[in-house]
Amino acid sequence: MDNKNNESLRTAGVKRTTNETDIALSFSVDGSGVSELETDVPFLNHMLDLFTKHGQFDLSVKARGDIEIDDHHTVEDIGICLGQCIREALGDKRGIKRYASVFVPMDEALAQVVIDISNRPHFEYRAEYPSAQVGSFSTELVHEFLWKLALEARITLHVIVHYGQNTHHMIEAIFKALGRALDEATSIDPRVTGVPSTKGVL
Repeated sequence: MDNKNNESLRTAGVKRTTNETDIALSFSVDGSGVSELETDVPFLNHMLDLFTKHGQFDLSVKARGDIEIDDHHTVEDIGICLGQCIREALGDKRGIKRYASVFVPMDEALAQVVIDISNRPHFEYRAEYPSAQVGSFSTELVHEFLWKLALEARITLHVIVHYGQNTHHMIEAIFKALGRALDEATSIDPRVTGVPSTKGVL
């Protein structure tokens, strides 16, 4: 794994090569909503594009994986890489708001994402989908992606889909809310001096 970090620009990049996947990913917290996505999983491309646009990040992903088996390894490893980049890009987390809670509707569906950039990885997930697949994409991979992202970013992440009838809409609402919540939680609050924790460290 090769990490690059520039705290003043809040950017990071990672390369991950295994027997199952080959991934190069770069991420900028303070971007302009630009995504460059080349993966073998079209539905994930769509979701990452939404995440990037609504969070006003910049994200580049080039990923190849063993999709002849299924999408699992590719989706999981992109979640790992993105989580690592988020953690690296935030550095010591000085001045950030730290917390965010965002609701996003997508037609009949409503999703909520709550984040604490806590350096304590935890994931709670409440979602029941009408179908197990969106096209060729397995809905159980949403959990896999989000859990690995939370673990590697070392954030507390709660994801709740309150209701919905269309599986695509429900997952889309999650990724839009994730982008907006992460954007808010990583925003610099000029009133915050140092790290937003009574411990003095995150």
